[in-house]
Amino acid sequence: MSNDHDTVLAAADALIAAFAEGRTDDYFAAFAPDATFVFHTTGRRLDSTEEYRALWQQWTDEDAFRVLACDSADRHLQLLGDTAVFTHSVTTRVSTTAGEETLHERETIVFHRTTDESWQAVHEHLSPTTV
Repeated sequence: MSNDHDTVLAAADALIAAFAEGRTDDYFAAFAPDATFVFHTTGRRLDSTEEYRALWQQWTDEDAFRVLACDSADRHLQLLGDTAVFTHSVTTRVSTTAGEETLHERETIVFHRTTDESWQAVHEHLSPTTV
């Protein structure tokens, strides 16, 4: 499909917007149930969206974690048939019981085309970067 580039970017933008706006139901719905997650802040790989959502709830319950804003820059998309690799730099403002913090990270999100021709995230990898 010639429009795949725009469709994947729209899926990425929707995922990022849901994250930035604290719409957790929409954010987690952007991921396949068996998606995997690798975060530099977590000591292990998360093997499902449910596992990530439970960790998010723990952050919320224990630390009053909230995303205040998220900006995406330096975006790059590779289309590989029914798979797409989206990389970008993210600047995220979060709030916890410790106060507000601005995080500077690089992120890779792998999308896969579903049977209904939409694109769903199947893997997310987040690593720190310096400003």
